[in-house]
Amino acid sequence: MTLVAGVDSSTQSCKVVVRDAATGALVREGAAPHPPGTEVAPAAWRDAFERAAEAAGGLADVAALAIAAQQHGMVCLDERGEVVRDALLWNDTRSAGAAAGLVAERGPRWWAEAVGSVPVASFTVSKLRWLAEHEPDAARRTAAVCLPHDWLTGRLTGGLTTDRGDASGTGYWSPVTGEYRHDILRDAFGAVPELPRVLGPRERAGEWNGLPVAPGTGDNMAAMLGVGGRPGDVVVSIGTSGTAFAVAEAPSADASGKVAGFADATGRYLPLVCTLNAARVLDAAAELLGVGLDRLSELALSAPPGSDGLVFLPYLEGERTPNLPEATGSLHGLRLATSTPAHLARAAVEGLLCHLADAVDALGLEPERVLLIGGGARSEAVRRIAPSVFGRPVLVPEPGEYVATGAARQAAWLLADTPEPPEWTSAKEERYEAEPAPHVRERYSEVSTPLLRAETEA
Repeated sequence: MTLVAGVDSSTQSCKVVVRDAATGALVREGAAPHPPGTEVAPAAWRDAFERAAEAAGGLADVAALAIAAQQHGMVCLDERGEVVRDALLWNDTRSAGAAAGLVAERGPRWWAEAVGSVPVASFTVSKLRWLAEHEPDAARRTAAVCLPHDWLTGRLTGGLTTDRGDASGTGYWSPVTGEYRHDILRDAFGAVPELPRVLGPRERAGEWNGLPVAPGTGDNMAAMLGVGGRPGDVVVSIGTSGTAFAVAEAPSADASGKVAGFADATGRYLPLVCTLNAARVLDAAAELLGVGLDRLSELALSAPPGSDGLVFLPYLEGERTPNLPEATGSLHGLRLATSTPAHLARAAVEGLLCHLADAVDALGLEPERVLLIGGGARSEAVRRIAPSVFGRPVLVPEPGEYVATGAARQAAWLLADTPEPPEWTSAKEERYEAEPAPHVRERYSEVSTPLLRAETEA
């Protein structure tokens, strides 16, 4: 049996899976936590990788390795390759003003056509503008810029590489031309630092301890590989962030800024809508009620669809889509009759799902399949309520580390050297159906629309 390893260096932890290269069967796995916060010393990622690999039984017997990691972020290196300052993660919103300034200078349509996406606080280009404005000494010492996946892969191989999927989330690489936009970097940052070489989907990044290392990619691109996504699929992931993304044959350019026109890890494209608030909405609701997540789910399922008009707007940490980094969460329709734990639990689940349903709608597609993944998808209430909010059946693959699995599949592809990634045995899927409840979305829109308008105008 030939084994491959996949790594998911996510926001909260590092996961390592070892799988059969031929079938995708899981052989073993391990994990290690990352430090909390939105600003992290990159060395913590290397430490967590080593601990996760050890927890997975080591990697001495694997034939290839690939690393996927949280998208965007900013890792600045000096002339010696040393880290200049702690990395800013995708969910660090201090760069929101910088993003707004970049968009104002060129206009959203220019950005969408230039790099497929309109910059928000998450993007590397926004963080570089913030660095130049607020930490000019650090900016001057920055000789190279890379992303979390690039940095960790580079620590193993000794090179500085990336892939088209992760590069497409920087704000200065074009999915259409496949080239960096040095003019954008110069305008945003005042200089053009060294950038990672962009590898093709089956190009080797280098070796680590004699082990071939695949290009790696961003977490959403790896997740699509991990679930075996194909054209016509929309994946909704409920993790630290919420995402709705699809496989597309052509690039996209949405001037509204809702849809990020990313590339994928196979040579295709990955239009994506990302929200800052996802699974932690459930955590917050459980904390408010003083219950565990299982009990939260039971409470939510005991309340009527629509929570008798109670609406939970889940902007607990600001929001990326819609682009409201200073917004806060709110509860509407609170009356004596709706002041129950069950109503609040249901409103939290429905608010999260309405938020994600808006993200699916923004893609402008009629999906053949909707797949629900991520830690939040393990909630029974989320799985059972989702079809009524989305207005269509949903498929929930067997729980697993999809990002790490996608990285492992990329490593197997490197060994196979075939035009498409190897077909792995499909994981078990559960199909959930429910009577559509359009009044839930209508009530959510009734509450959210005027608030979003007021926030935007302010």
